[in-house]
Parts: sequence; C-alpha cells; structure tokens
Amino acid sequence: MTARADETRPSGGGNLTWHRPAVTRAGREALNRHRGATLWFTGLSGSGKSTLANAVAAELHRRGVRTYVLDGDNIRQGLNKDLDFSADGRVENIRRIGEVAKLFTDAGLVTLTAFISPYREDRALARSLQPEDFVEVHVDADLATCESRDPKGLYGKARAGEIANFTGIDAPYEAPENPEIRVDASNRSVGECAAQIVAALEERGIVPAPDAEREDDDDDEEE
Repeated sequence: MTARADETRPSGGGNLTWHRPAVTRAGREALNRHRGATLWFTGLSGSGKSTLANAVAAELHRRGVRTYVLDGDNIRQGLNKDLDFSADGRVENIRRIGEVAKLFTDAGLVTLTAFISPYREDRALARSLQPEDFVEVHVDADLATCESRDPKGLYGKARAGEIANFTGIDAPYEAPENPEIRVDASNRSVGECAAQIVAALEERGIVPAPDAEREDDDDDEEE
C-alpha cells in the first residue's frame, strides 16, 4: 500500500481555521493496511444497491478491511430526516452524504454509499469532494426488473399516485455515463456482482488481494 499525505487545505474565511490532526490519513491507512475510498452505489429503487453494498462490505470485512455502509433509508431517519424528496431535498441529501463520505475516507475506511442519487450533477459534486478516492458503481437494472422486485411496494404506490416524485416513474434517473464499475444487476447474482466489485478494488490498489495479504503476514513473521 502506498501511503499518501493528507490533503493540504487553506484556512477558512472569518474565524475559521483548518486544524491539522495529530494522526494523519497516511498513518491511519498504514495501520489499516489498505486505502480509504468511497464506493458510490447508484441505481433505481429495487436495483439491489443496499444488498450489494452490504455483500461487498461483508467480504471486505472478512478480509480485515475496515468498512462502513451509508444506506439511504438509514440516513434519512437520522442525519437527513429533515429533508423531503423534492429536487432541492435530493440535492441537499446527496451533498451531505458526499461530505460525510469524504470524512470517512479520510478516516481510512472503505465507505460504501447506497443511494439512488438520480442526478449526474449531484454525483459529480460528490466526486469533486474526493476525486482521487471516488469509485462510482452503477447497479444497472432496468425499470421492469426493479418494478417486478418492488421489495418495499413503492412502485405500486407510485403507480397509484400515492407517492410523488418517485424516480423512474414521475421523476428522472440519469444513469452514469462512465462509471468506474458497472454491474449487471438484472442478469447476475449478488455474489457475482460483489465479486466483480471486489476484484476491481484489488486492481485499483484500494484493497490488497488475498495473496498479497498472506505475503505481508509472512514478511511480518520473518521480521
């Protein structure tokens, strides 16, 4: 793993000053033996974002990688419970999550966010906060597949007019044009999609491959 220095930040305006921590991101990553990063899962409701994010987190945790899942429903019951599902509410929802995910990345965690995040502009804002550490994961499932699953019964309510501004029905979803990872959630199993994502993280040097982990352990024993 290559340690990297923490980002240099300018002082804020007025009475604000950016305080440099005694423990740096590089130090935390060295302790963790993997990089910090944000995996931004995006897709329609019912595409399997949360299920897949948790499957990836479970596999990484099994390998000793420190992770945290930021789930859309959970966040809206706490941090963002004051926001509605209007266009402005969705923008602020994603902005806050982007800032939180950036902090978690700085803490050296692999953070997995599971949000519909339907607008490209909002996802671009989240990416701009940590461009070198942002991995967009498009959980690609077509509307018919998502509607046939409808685990929460939301599509039925939206079709009946009981839910307004529902993505894919009366609100748009702008699919990623060039995501770092795209998984076919209509035709592949959760396990297959999770394996694809973990392999991509290994290729990007975010987490070590199992063989690399064993080699590091052997080196420690020799010392």
